[in-house]
Amino acid sequence: MHHQVVIVGGGTAGVTVASRLIRSDNSLDIAIIEPSNKHYYQPLWTLVGGGVVEKESTERDHSEFFPKGATFYQDAVAAFDPENNTVTTRDGKTISYDFLVVSPGIQLDWHKVKGLPETLGKNGVCSNYLYDQAPYTWQVLRNLNGGRAIFTQPATPIKCGGAPQKIMYLSADHLRKKRALDKTDIQFMSPGTVVFGVKKFENTLKKVIKRYGIRFNLMHELIEVRGDAKEAVFRVTDGDGNQTEKVERFDMLHVVPPQSAPDFVKSSVLANEKGWVDVDKHTLQHTRYANVFSLGDVASTPNAKTGAAIRKQAPIVVRHLLQVMKNGAITDPAYYNGYSSCPLITGYGKLVLAEFDYDNNPDPSFPFNTAKERLSMYLMKLYLLPVLYWKGMLKGRA
Repeated sequence: MHHQVVIVGGGTAGVTVASRLIRSDNSLDIAIIEPSNKHYYQPLWTLVGGGVVEKESTERDHSEFFPKGATFYQDAVAAFDPENNTVTTRDGKTISYDFLVVSPGIQLDWHKVKGLPETLGKNGVCSNYLYDQAPYTWQVLRNLNGGRAIFTQPATPIKCGGAPQKIMYLSADHLRKKRALDKTDIQFMSPGTVVFGVKKFENTLKKVIKRYGIRFNLMHELIEVRGDAKEAVFRVTDGDGNQTEKVERFDMLHVVPPQSAPDFVKSSVLANEKGWVDVDKHTLQHTRYANVFSLGDVASTPNAKTGAAIRKQAPIVVRHLLQVMKNGAITDPAYYNGYSSCPLITGYGKLVLAEFDYDNNPDPSFPFNTAKERLSMYLMKLYLLPVLYWKGMLKGRA
């Protein structure tokens, strides 16, 4: 089994790259290795948890958008052998390639929080980070009429860094509408030292936090969930690095799990010391293997891990891959500047569009102040971006 280009992962990054390659040259022999026959538009899962959309609207069969001309292996990669230009799959296949694109996404490590896997989906413990779990977030929120609601963020890199806060603001707005906000102690637990990494947008979010009366706790990391007792245990670090543990009772606990590169990537020679695929952060070419590229959540690029980042990365990967195929090297480089976008929902009908680069400098796409809460940006996220995703980005057109 040999292909010119093998793409590991049939999610946003893998399908977008395949579609763009085929649109550039439909004679290319491209294969995609992906274990699932379903595809999900995950940015809407926050709104599933907020009761705005049904989860089914975020799911599609691969057959609806899979790029024509590409070979599909419904399988998972188990190991890489870049010295011999092969990958081995879980089902025992050995597939060889001329060029490799690694984009299997990110791994959700639920087990790294003690007690979390056993209580997720019951006892008020919810998460929008799984397709089947997001509706339970809405169930818990709908039944909440006071008490304590806790929202967490892990100490690891995560996909969509704003998602832990988005559902909190929606929850607060929902409680406000049913006149239960004053009866609810809403707390955010972050292991970080700031509300948001880009000051321009952080200033707006601080006003939102004040409006809802949210307690924003920094240097708090969730380490255990005691579901039956409705208790969450946090590791708290002070300014001197001293650590203590704090137990908080809850009526609602929205958890964002620790995340990492998939295990088969971490254990491979393609990974850096932190487990991510080791690429040049501007060209997205592997630092040691010139015929290997990576993009999306699994790449070692120090940007926020979002679909918007992939939209900027994919054209660069395709451009450089075609150059290496033709000339043996990148001859006319295009540089990825770390662009990412985080549509921060701050309530029903309100959204702050945070766009920024590697250096956390604002990198706006619109000629107006996107740090202001706007209905127009909320409607764009709800109605326009999904259409652009399914009919534009995955088709290699946007």
